[in-house]
Amino acid sequence: MNKKAMRPESRMMSYGYNPAWSEGAIKCPIFQTSTFVFRSAEEGKAFFEVAYGIRDRAPEEKTGLIYSRLNNPDLEILENRLRLWDQAEECAVFNSGMAAMSTVMLSFLQPGDLLLFSNPIYGGTDHFIHHFLSKMDIKYLTFFPDQSKEEIIQLIEDSGYADRLKMIFIETPANPTNDIVDISMCAQISKYFSHEEKVILAVDNTYMGPLWSHPLQHGADLVLYSATKYIGGHSDVIAGAVLGSSDYLRKVKGLRTFLGNMAGPWTGWLLLRSLETLKVRMEQQSYNAQKIAQYLDTHPLISKVHYLGLIPSEAKEYPVYKRQYRAPGAMISIVIDGGEKAAFRFLNQLQLFKLAVSLGSTESLAQHPATMTHVDVDPQMRQKIGICSGLVRLSIGIEHYEDLIEDLNQALQAVALS
Repeated sequence: MNKKAMRPESRMMSYGYNPAWSEGAIKCPIFQTSTFVFRSAEEGKAFFEVAYGIRDRAPEEKTGLIYSRLNNPDLEILENRLRLWDQAEECAVFNSGMAAMSTVMLSFLQPGDLLLFSNPIYGGTDHFIHHFLSKMDIKYLTFFPDQSKEEIIQLIEDSGYADRLKMIFIETPANPTNDIVDISMCAQISKYFSHEEKVILAVDNTYMGPLWSHPLQHGADLVLYSATKYIGGHSDVIAGAVLGSSDYLRKVKGLRTFLGNMAGPWTGWLLLRSLETLKVRMEQQSYNAQKIAQYLDTHPLISKVHYLGLIPSEAKEYPVYKRQYRAPGAMISIVIDGGEKAAFRFLNQLQLFKLAVSLGSTESLAQHPATMTHVDVDPQMRQKIGICSGLVRLSIGIEHYEDLIEDLNQALQAVALS
């Protein structure tokens, strides 16, 4: 049987692990150790030479275990399995999604460089760019999903820093409005400004997880995840991941080693568990979300439903949606008439949905972006990108969709009576 021809969901059960390595344990144990024993001083020397980039690994040479800040069996097996979904050469796992994102930016940006990023974007990423990178004299520009390639190129050229553009960072679909950014278009912009040095295109794919979209296949250089979300899927672990070519990941992993923000063995083990059910969880979540979006789209108290599955076929973004995504996902945002007061009344009335941030977990969640995840975003920018006071974000879980609809219905009835 050709195991390489198997689909990722089949290979998740055993890829990268041999039970013979661990007394026949069918699942990879938790390697709760800080350091590893070398068989000889010569072996230790060889391991360190490769780990620190003093020399390249020989064709048949295996990466040796040294110290859990550099490598750990749980972490390595997890990274090998995550690679399968995006068909990536290499993967690096971190102790949070923000650690993954910040390490990528710090790996490829230095003072004087220009970063171009899409808007809307996750509030934590927005804060890091405006309040940390700016202190390092890293310039930044933002663009919006409705802008054309020509408009974005002109924006960059008018900035006066076009020759210093080093990274394009996009989040698509955008958090929390589900706005779509054309990855292929951004890859063309990256190529247009790449000369002696490649302009890196990095895509935050958290909203789609590794199942519904594969940015590397559309021209991205790096794909990032908050692995806390769909990859973890159980609201019990914090993690992040970056995938791409070996050349780029070598640089990212090198900085990770010295920042010390890699995921630990417990996190690795929990994510290995979660990967086995990733496909069945995400498929159920998307199915539920489609049913719920159809219900919400006709409700008189809701003025707008942001959901990929409701994009009309004549819309400008529809071809991009069909090209980039395999499903409409499980994230829905709604605008409730009545502003913050009505939104809070709705949120406080929910029973099956839990009032909490994060997303992609087995349980359904609801939150208020304007006062929670995106509270630090400039108020004028919030209004420009559609994060209004009546906006509520819903992360759809695996409960029965009819029960979720009933919960939403009774909460909206409470709003109507208030």
